[in-house]
Amino acid sequence: MRIISGKYKGRRVNPPKNLPVRPTTDMCKEALFNILNNNFNFTELKVLDLFSGTGSISYEFASRGAEPITSVDGDMGCVTFIKKTAKEFDMDITAIKSDVFKFLEKHKGSYDIIFADPPYGMEQKEFEKIVELIFDNELLEDEGMLIMEHSKYTKLENSPNFSFSKNYGGSVFSFFELDIESDEEYDEEEIDDEEFNEN
Repeated sequence: MRIISGKYKGRRVNPPKNLPVRPTTDMCKEALFNILNNNFNFTELKVLDLFSGTGSISYEFASRGAEPITSVDGDMGCVTFIKKTAKEFDMDITAIKSDVFKFLEKHKGSYDIIFADPPYGMEQKEFEKIVELIFDNELLEDEGMLIMEHSKYTKLENSPNFSFSKNYGGSVFSFFELDIESDEEYDEEEIDDEEFNEN
C-alpha cells in the first residue's frame, strides 16, 4: 500500500497481513481525491475517517495537509497500526477503538470531511443509519461533505442530504452535503466499469 499524493507521495505503508480489512484501491483513492481537490483546500481540514481499517484514507488526507484527523475502527490491531504509522510519519491523526455506531451516537464535534468505508456486506439499513446519525447529531460543518464508500448493490440515493455518486468498477462513492441545491456538475454520474477495471 502506498500514499499516492502530497508530502508523503510514494511512501509505502505495510500493514500486518492479519488485519480484517478491505483497503480502498489506489485507483479509487485517486479518483476520490481528484473530486475533493476541486472542492477543498486540504490545509487544516478537520477530517473524520470511519471504519478506517489500515488508515489508508487518513494518511492520504494527512499527506495533503489536512489536520487534525480522527480515525475510528472497532479492531484494536487496526487502531494500533494507525497510531504506529501516524507517529512514524509525524501525522496529526488520533486513532480511536470504538464501534462506529456507538461513536456517532455519543460524539460531540464537527468535521469538514467525513469518510466512511463500512464492510460492503453490511445491511442497507445500517448504511442509512450512518448517514442519519451524522446529520442528526450535526457532525458535519455547513460547507462539509460526507463520503460513503460501498458496493454497487447498496443504494443510498434516497438518503437525506444525498448529493451525487460516482461508480468506479465495483465500488461506489456516495456524497452527501447539507446544502445540495442545484449544482449541475454534481448530477449523479456513473463511470463505465470497463474504464476502471484493473487487469
